[in-house]
Amino acid sequence: MLQIAHKIFFYALAFVPVAILVYWLMMYLRKKSIKSFSELALYSRLAPESSVSKKNLKFILSLVAVTLLITAMIDPEIGSHLETVERKGSDIVICLDVSNSMNAQDIMPSRLERAKQAIEKLIGELQGDRIGIVVFAGQPFVQLPLTTDAGAAKMFLGTINTNMVPVQGTSIGTAIDMSASLFTQEANVNNGRSKSIILITDGENFEDDALAAAKAAAEQGITIHTIGMGSPDGAPIPIYTNGQQAGFMKDKDGNTVVTKLDINLLQQIAVAGGGSCVRATSSDAGLEAILDQQRRTSKKLFTEKVYRDYDEQYELFVIPALLILVLDIFITERKTKWYQRLNLFGAGHGK
Repeated sequence: MLQIAHKIFFYALAFVPVAILVYWLMMYLRKKSIKSFSELALYSRLAPESSVSKKNLKFILSLVAVTLLITAMIDPEIGSHLETVERKGSDIVICLDVSNSMNAQDIMPSRLERAKQAIEKLIGELQGDRIGIVVFAGQPFVQLPLTTDAGAAKMFLGTINTNMVPVQGTSIGTAIDMSASLFTQEANVNNGRSKSIILITDGENFEDDALAAAKAAAEQGITIHTIGMGSPDGAPIPIYTNGQQAGFMKDKDGNTVVTKLDINLLQQIAVAGGGSCVRATSSDAGLEAILDQQRRTSKKLFTEKVYRDYDEQYELFVIPALLILVLDIFITERKTKWYQRLNLFGAGHGK
């Protein structure tokens, strides 16, 4: 299968017929000028070293070299094949709380938006790692399966908001279970990769046993890090209408609901999961500290089947083009003594 990498350079091939036309016109005008000066046979005797054939040869060589270079810029690619490569990396699942409490603004611009900014930075720094995203509130679901595609990860991250999970609440344990299931689904290609879950939440868990889920994940060789979003003093939960803040959430008695960070629960989850716990601030969402720990952890070497769609073939055109240009340097437009003795084109033809 053949494809073209840079189709825009096809327009440069128009130079070839234009160059041929210009050269032909120049040689025609030259011949016409010689005729006006003298007979061709007389000119050959007056300028015995002049060689039209060598001029033509140099032009052809230059034209072939330019055509090859343009073809190299077009970069035809041939594929496809399956290739086994060795890499070092790990699998990371971001488990992100999207309950309404994540709209609180004790971390600016909000708990959720600050978390998304940090995750986007994390995605840009991953090298050889795969990342997945699980979002949760009253129930979890997979936003992004494990992938090395940073562009796709950022695209899916951009769509995350607190309205995407219809069931409100904070079901941390179920979210950890679903995050762990991503690793078991990919067991056939893990090949010893280290596995980590980064749980980002305000820690207000009212639904299930998060510690039991963390211990179960740790038994599968999965490390769990936690990042606490918010402050112990808490903050009210904004309510938005048509993208504009319309007040704060209130309970059934009309009191403003204040959401507080439960850092103690997150510390217990991190201990159960063999990881670390950090508290986010407006300037630092805590991912950098966890990333530093992740980098210090030796990444295991693994083999992976990679589907290579196309191989570049530009070098097949660049190398002969350069050789032709070098050859052209050593060819003069005048007849040499040995060339005159060959007399291949006859003595009187101005060759």
